Amino acid sequence: MVEFRYSNIEREMEVYGFDSYVKSHCRMCHGGCGVIVYMKNGKVAKIAGDPDCPIAHGTLCAKGLASAQLAYHKDRITYPVKRIGPKASGQWERISWDEALDTIAERILTYKERHGPESIVFGYGTGRENEAVIYRIANLLGTPNVLTAGHFCYGPRICTSIITCGTNPIVDYEKFPKCIMMWGNNITISNPDEYKGEPFSVALDHGAKLIVVDPRLTRPAARANVWLRLRPGTDGALALGMLHVIINEGLYDREFVEKYTYGWEPFVKRVNEYPLDRVEAITWVPKEKIREAARLFATTKPAGIQWGVAIEQQINCADNDRLLMCLMGITGNIDAPGGQVLNRPPHVVNVGQFGAHGMLPREQFAKRLGGEHFRLASRFAILQPKCVWDAILEEKPYPVKMLFLISSNPVATRANAREVYRALEKVEFLVVSDFFLTPSAELADIVLPAATWLEMDYVADYWKRHGYILPRRKVIQVGECRSDHEMLNDLAHRIGQGEYWWDNFEQALDYILHPMNITWKDFKKMKYIRGEVKYYKYKETGFSTPTRKFELYSTVLEKMGYDPLPQYREPPESPINTPELYKEYPYILITGARMPGFFHTENRQIGRLRALHRDPIVEIHPEAAAKEGIQEGDWVVIESQRGKVRQRAQFNLSLDPRVVAAQHGWWFPEKKEASHGWDESNINLLTDNALETCDPAMGASNIRTLLCKIYPEQKERKANE
Repeated sequence: MVEFRYSNIEREMEVYGFDSYVKSHCRMCHGGCGVIVYMKNGKVAKIAGDPDCPIAHGTLCAKGLASAQLAYHKDRITYPVKRIGPKASGQWERISWDEALDTIAERILTYKERHGPESIVFGYGTGRENEAVIYRIANLLGTPNVLTAGHFCYGPRICTSIITCGTNPIVDYEKFPKCIMMWGNNITISNPDEYKGEPFSVALDHGAKLIVVDPRLTRPAARANVWLRLRPGTDGALALGMLHVIINEGLYDREFVEKYTYGWEPFVKRVNEYPLDRVEAITWVPKEKIREAARLFATTKPAGIQWGVAIEQQINCADNDRLLMCLMGITGNIDAPGGQVLNRPPHVVNVGQFGAHGMLPREQFAKRLGGEHFRLASRFAILQPKCVWDAILEEKPYPVKMLFLISSNPVATRANAREVYRALEKVEFLVVSDFFLTPSAELADIVLPAATWLEMDYVADYWKRHGYILPRRKVIQVGECRSDHEMLNDLAHRIGQGEYWWDNFEQALDYILHPMNITWKDFKKMKYIRGEVKYYKYKETGFSTPTRKFELYSTVLEKMGYDPLPQYREPPESPINTPELYKEYPYILITGARMPGFFHTENRQIGRLRALHRDPIVEIHPEAAAKEGIQEGDWVVIESQRGKVRQRAQFNLSLDPRVVAAQHGWWFPEKKEASHGWDESNINLLTDNALETCDPAMGASNIRTLLCKIYPEQKERKANE
């Protein structure tokens, strides 16, 4: 095990001449890492990991270390502005907060009166911890339309886990699992949601066996006992194949299955439709490898599955999540020490209660865009983005007149980027709250200066399922920047919601904490609060599902008209589904591998972080590169039937020669005269958002797996000369 040594805080202050320090919790990605922020002359001088943090234990990534560079960046928006020229013209005028919020409030009330509250869509990006206030203002206004990443990122995990076992099952690294199966995830880089890379690495150092499911040889895959290099998009078939081995070899936990599961017999029948010969043909994974991994996971206890959004950004999204939970359940690893725990949060007002979901009128709930198609998503207040773009561009089923986007850059993060761009161009009134003028913000009518995590007080990690809440303490004030929480609290008073909000947002923090009889001032003095730790709770109370059992056969989905058993769907574009298209576009393109330093589209203007990734990279096997006349380092064109982008080629021997892997989230802050180059390397110019290609329950866009061709950029230039 690696031993970390930390400098004494007082010694650091003495040696470097710091004036003071503040302990807080970072939020440069999904948040939760404890930090010590050292101050000098009223400014942040250094940020270091806090060894007292129960989640990250003093470790901190490049993003956290660069937080001050973000806060003090010369291009940051530090006061409200309004557009004075055409959209994307770059012509802005400074205005006051009062003018900005009064204008926004007037538009909200006008659209509500003329077109109904549903004509106003609020939206937010991932991991910003503002979801509770955004849903509160939307629900109290009466709009059912809140645009999130929840249709294909984390939201599916929450929705499917609630209907399967009551809450999201989290790997219990604290009790050292003896086997970890990492599936479509690279926790050592991405630090997603409840997780940080350090506990995973420590568990491996303690001797945990490792199975990695990934088309690429990541660092964890290089350490794995078994690496399953599957054909992209076939995760569901692979899971069914592993279940086939576990069930037919009798490796499942009989007591758990007999006492605590619902739907065993029909579930077994479904699994038996996927013998290993069939699964090998679908996934490209040798059946011996599948059998080896299944046996290792089922017989090495306790075991946990560490999975990520790669399996959710597919047409098989909801069933992929359910199948992995079935693997956890039938092997007896649910709510087991060192397995997959169902954590209890501290006793606070939860996000759903704060978000006032119960106050949205039923008649307005019924108007949620796409709700009749994506019924599981709608049940959890999640929208499919294309339904919003259609309501703007075609005014169907009704017109959307106003978008209010907070910490979101959909031009670069949502499928079919050109359609997204057209929608943001057309919408009558667009407000964006962000740190910088992103390609999406350039299309706004008003841009508001958002606060970084260094500039706010908040109950951090309030929405997560790891069982902790953490104090995020305000350290600095930059310009006129305000937190989303403060801004929406102020706006709510202007649109007639004052009785449901507070005079200042500290009172809202008191409200969140009041079930524990503490205030924000009390919580600020604490390190953290953790919910009760208790294992095997289902043995006393059952699972929080309609049957009180772990539902292999979902009664909720059955009532909604969906298949109650998880299944496998072939990707919409694939060698099997579209063989003629495959002849023209002979490579499977995967997208979205995480990069140290970036968080989706963020941080490309921060010098130290951009230096890690100067250009967008597409990985290709040398055999495929030679076939296409590509040299390593060449700028190449990646083309799908929807568009083209350029990225720089990098060879990767671990890839199947039929697969290429492109980076996501690319725009170029330095290219101010060309709308920041949003249409140059943005991989979502190639992805599809047609509703028929989305997951039928969640509406997840199939952005991770498609067909493409790839060739040197010089070849295209010569053809155009």
